[in-house]
Formats: sequence, structure tokens, C-alpha cells
Amino acid sequence: MSNRSLREVIEGQILITGQETMSVREAARRMVEYRVGALPILRGQAMVGIFTERDALARVMVPGRDPDRTTVAEVMTHNPVWVGIEQSLNHALHLMHNHGVRHLPVLEGHLPVGMVTTRDALGTDWLRLEAERGMEEDVAALLR
Repeated sequence: MSNRSLREVIEGQILITGQETMSVREAARRMVEYRVGALPILRGQAMVGIFTERDALARVMVPGRDPDRTTVAEVMTHNPVWVGIEQSLNHALHLMHNHGVRHLPVLEGHLPVGMVTTRDALGTDWLRLEAERGMEEDVAALLR
């Protein structure tokens, strides 16, 4: 496991957020556009919840709610578990395991500044795999 600081883990990360008044469809579009699996949901600058892919499936799709008429505030996870930026990646992973979550907002003071995901635990191994997959796709494109 990595004892890297969360400040180091999220360095350079652009945090993609949503507002509690946006529709589920708007939130989903944002998640797809930015290729993220969760949005910290804000009221002003304060985090009031998190909207995840699981929330979309379990609280919108399966019950048959209209994603255009359902606001994120109605189906998000309220008061989500979070971690302070001064903590280590080890601590964040421990929290994620204990709470059964894959996305953990990182706060500095009371403001969200980043998101730690299970992918962060894989570190350089994950990056190496992604690079290899990219090379395989390039080779396949050349052979077509």
C-alpha cells in the first residue's frame, strides 16, 4: 500500500462537481463528458452530497424515475464519507474499504478539492496497463 499524501495524489487533478439543483440527466452527461464515476454535489461551495454511478442505477434507473425531472438532491448520497487532504492514501483506502465506497471526496477545510478513487490505489501499475492498452490499440489501428 502507498503512504503517499492525498495532496500528492490529487495534485493537478481538476475536480468535476455538480449542483444539487441539476437534473440527473445533466449530472450523468457531465460524468460521461469528463469520464468520472462520481460528482461531489455542492450548495454554493460547500459539499452536501455525492452522486455516483451506483446512485444513478439504484435510485433512478431501477425504480424508473425520470432523469429529466429528478434532481440530483433527490437521489444523491447525503453526508458522504470524506477524507481530509492532510491524510495519506492508506487512510483513504481504509475508509473506502470500511464504508464500501469507490469514490472518496478530499476536503481542505470545508471545501472539496479532489476525489480519490479505487484506481488511485493501483498507481503506476494502472498507468502502465493503460499505456500498454493504448499501444495495443495503436498497433491494431495500423494493421486495419
